[in-house]
Amino acid sequence: AVVSTQSTGKTIPIRDVDTSLTVSSLITRVLDQDLKSIAGIPPPFRTHPYDTLKISHQAGSFKANDIVINLEGDEELILSGEKTLDECGVVAETELSFFVMDQYLKYKSNPEKKW
Repeated sequence: AVVSTQSTGKTIPIRDVDTSLTVSSLITRVLDQDLKSIAGIPPPFRTHPYDTLKISHQAGSFKANDIVINLEGDEELILSGEKTLDECGVVAETELSFFVMDQYLKYKSNPEKKW
């Protein structure tokens, strides 16, 4: 799996992901292990309270036009906490967006990019 945080836009390859893990277990793993151990992530984002994963891209499919986060298909693409990654359709080389749901909804209501 590849996780991209909405706040940093940084792509983080996550290796050896067992797709029988639940979504909430993967979130815990990324927060407790991966974000804290990968170089180049600014300290505030290592402890940011991310709470949601969404499929942003799968090998062989299209990429979203929004460079920050895919705003389409929430019903199908936001991963449900107690389902397994398998049940959610996560396969090898799936790219996931990692974000705080409240911040996502705020951005989605006004997707203005400030550079």
